Amino acid sequence: MVRTRMVDPVLYGASLALSLGGFLMVYAVRHPGDSPGPVGYGVLVLLAVPALHVALVRRGFRGDGLLLPVTQTLVGLGLVELYRLQPGSLVRQATWALLGLGGGWVAYCAARAVDRLSRYRYLYALSALVLLVSALVFGVERGGSRQWLDLGFASFQPSEVVKVCLVLFLASYLAEHHRLLALRPPQEVERRILLPVAAVLGASLLILTVQRDLGGALLYLSIVLGMVYVGTGRVEYVAAGALAFAAGAGVCAVLFPHVRIRLEVWVDPWRDLAGSGYQLGQALFALASGGLAGTGLGLGYPELIPAVHTDLVFAAIGEELGYAGALGVILLYMILVVRGFRIALRARRAFSRLLAAGVSLVLAAQTLLILGGSLRLVPLTGIPMPFVSYGGSAMVSNFVLLGLLMGISHHEEVPHGRRT
Repeated sequence: MVRTRMVDPVLYGASLALSLGGFLMVYAVRHPGDSPGPVGYGVLVLLAVPALHVALVRRGFRGDGLLLPVTQTLVGLGLVELYRLQPGSLVRQATWALLGLGGGWVAYCAARAVDRLSRYRYLYALSALVLLVSALVFGVERGGSRQWLDLGFASFQPSEVVKVCLVLFLASYLAEHHRLLALRPPQEVERRILLPVAAVLGASLLILTVQRDLGGALLYLSIVLGMVYVGTGRVEYVAAGALAFAAGAGVCAVLFPHVRIRLEVWVDPWRDLAGSGYQLGQALFALASGGLAGTGLGLGYPELIPAVHTDLVFAAIGEELGYAGALGVILLYMILVVRGFRIALRARRAFSRLLAAGVSLVLAAQTLLILGGSLRLVPLTGIPMPFVSYGGSAMVSNFVLLGLLMGISHHEEVPHGRRT
């Protein structure tokens, strides 16, 4: 599984060349004569990724060698798109990526001794609930949902940390009880076994409902149902959870106008194209106008899409890089997710297997929700596109998930007596 030193420079070099080419194209078309300082800073941050690889190799890294270069390519694409769509935010987002690399390093070091992480399951659950409640009590409302904490110098989205806590809690809890849950039908399982998972999920969904964060609720439910299925192989739990969520979503659509409007726009964005359907309508127009090869970076009109750099960056990619560019992005996500599940399948211990599968499910669910929302396959939820959309909290949390995955892959490749 260890990649040769000959391949690594090629992967990182090709990724950097793509990003640098993108920056130069956008600079030439959109910002000629402006200071190239922000671009230089973005490139320096991208160079930190291969630097991290060197540090990993010096520490004897033997895990999956594709995860970092693929992530570097996605981060580079996100920075190029941000430079295109909102250049004033490039330095801030690059800084978040740098902080994310640091968070990923810490998570990797923690996951090298992955078994220790399984000891703190209730601390993860408690942390998740405290973070969600803090957003409910002290948070500020944006876009109809109350999910942000204003720290003065920056905004912080607790739900991004919660998804990491949720995966760690579920992996630890299911690792202990998965055999019992798999062998017995749900009606024969003692309630005390099911109660912790149901309590954490129910409390999280309730708080997110009060916060009016439908996207977060859908993501958490996807994580829980996916991990329960991976751990038990029983579809009954998945079906029951999906039915409960559908009922809850129906209630939310009645109680909360912004949820109802999102559902109405999803069903028929053309009915009020100048109003509530404007954002999704413009995104669909952008995707349709891109064609096979796109209009070229900087030559389209993705700025007509409201909140394009946060909610609909995939539409901007589709317009200016075409179907070819959009499919390339999907392929990168597929590589990340498939490699993640491959790590899960190779894991020998239940906790490592479930944690790797959970991380892969988070990346897959986020990608499917935002791509599906952009293509009108599911309601638009505002879930950020991993490593690409603008957003510091999401960038850092996704790097932490990546670090966990890399730590598990290293742990599984090192002989038992040599693990540190």
